[in-house]
Amino acid sequence: MAPSSSARPVPAPRAPSPRDTAWLEAFEEHLRHERNRSPQTARAYLADLRALIDHVAGTAGNSGTPALDDDAPVRRTPSAPDVLAELDIEDLRGWLAAMSGAGLARATLARRVAAVRTFTAWLRREGLRADDPALRLRSPRPEGTLPHVLQEQQARRLLAAAQERVDAAAAGDDPVAHALALRDAALLELLYATGARVAELSALDVDDLEAGRGVVRLTGKGDRQRTVPYGAPAGRALQAWQRLGRPRLARPDSGPALFLGARGGRLGVRQARTVVDRALEGLGDTAARGPHALRHTAATHLLDGGADLRSVQELLGHASLRTTQVYTHVSIDRLREGYRQAHPRA
Repeated sequence: MAPSSSARPVPAPRAPSPRDTAWLEAFEEHLRHERNRSPQTARAYLADLRALIDHVAGTAGNSGTPALDDDAPVRRTPSAPDVLAELDIEDLRGWLAAMSGAGLARATLARRVAAVRTFTAWLRREGLRADDPALRLRSPRPEGTLPHVLQEQQARRLLAAAQERVDAAAAGDDPVAHALALRDAALLELLYATGARVAELSALDVDDLEAGRGVVRLTGKGDRQRTVPYGAPAGRALQAWQRLGRPRLARPDSGPALFLGARGGRLGVRQARTVVDRALEGLGDTAARGPHALRHTAATHLLDGGADLRSVQELLGHASLRTTQVYTHVSIDRLREGYRQAHPRA
């Protein structure tokens, strides 16, 4: 039987519109595959957009005076598609002011502005909006705070303490404790030697190390790879971990991960951060804290020792030289402090 001429044709697929929810998935695909953003950055951007939608929708839903007669239309809270289709610069400025009033750090505000700018530019480029409401939105200037770093003698003490824990565990009767101490010592040495991010070391596989050349292949933000050298102390710690420690923790399903957890799986980022935090707390006389403390310290000590800014940029995997320049200010501050302490006419 022939199909009826009145049968409704199947609609062709259409581009995502700001009046449906497909924008979320499409924008995430754009971030991941066209802009080469990491999964963490993509998730952060999407969370920022949801926060914007919630703010604007809540403001619109509660704006104006309440209706006083029964015939007045019921005010409803706009949906996410409505918000995205009607978003304007005043909405964005109001959102930014609300976040600033809530005490969010300028770095957080700047990231949220970057997320919104990226999104609205994408909407316009895809023909989903005729304008770009975030084009005139100014990003907050970053705060002038400088990272806390370890003094060289503090860094030496931190790494010496890690080796002391290895020696103490070796004298005991717990092979797992010894293996974990070897892992922690190797992790700390490699962090300080390379200035790597904790997440980059967590993602390392055994094959990423080239012990003969004394280099390690790191995969940074945006899946950008770089090869970074490390020195003899880190090399010895890594050799001890691979020869004596890793085999104690490895299991048939451990895979190629260089650093393992107590149960034999890949060492997670949170676990690696805990290793760093505990080591820093053990020093007791430094304000340096957090997963980037050894990264900041390595960069500053390199500049103190005469390394040029471009080399440090490549070592750290910074896309922009401006990001690396903060460490020049740290070095200058340290130089100024040393001058004040040492020069008779300071």
